Amino acid sequence: MSVADKMSSRDEALEDAFGAPLADLYAQAVRSGASPALTRALEVRAMLALSEEQVALVRDRVHASMAPTGDLDGLSAESLQTDVYWLDAALSGRRAYLKTLDALLTAMPPPPTRAATLTSRLPPAQPASSAPVRPAVRGR
Repeated sequence: MSVADKMSSRDEALEDAFGAPLADLYAQAVRSGASPALTRALEVRAMLALSEEQVALVRDRVHASMAPTGDLDGLSAESLQTDVYWLDAALSGRRAYLKTLDALLTAMPPPPTRAATLTSRLPPAQPASSAPVRPAVRGR
């Protein structure tokens, strides 16, 4: 599975900042002349997605080992301590990627908006016969 297919907690913010769905952003990034901000944002997003996946893996492993139906003979404080170190490292990386990506997105100008279409409604044209008739004024 490509990192582009993994979800991250900032995907919606990226889509909002760049004004396109994530798949389109990845397509734009591989074209020549891609925005450096987009390229960097997607690089940080990839690292964020991987770190979030690591956090989830450790969390799930700890939950499984601590489950009420788990094997008490297989429970090890040493193993759980290793998971604590691993989780701390994964969470630390995630926080750093979030901070970096949020700073980048905050510094970005808003995405271009489509020009608003102005419409005006004029009153319907009146037929010539309904115009008031003014008497002709003749000079004296």
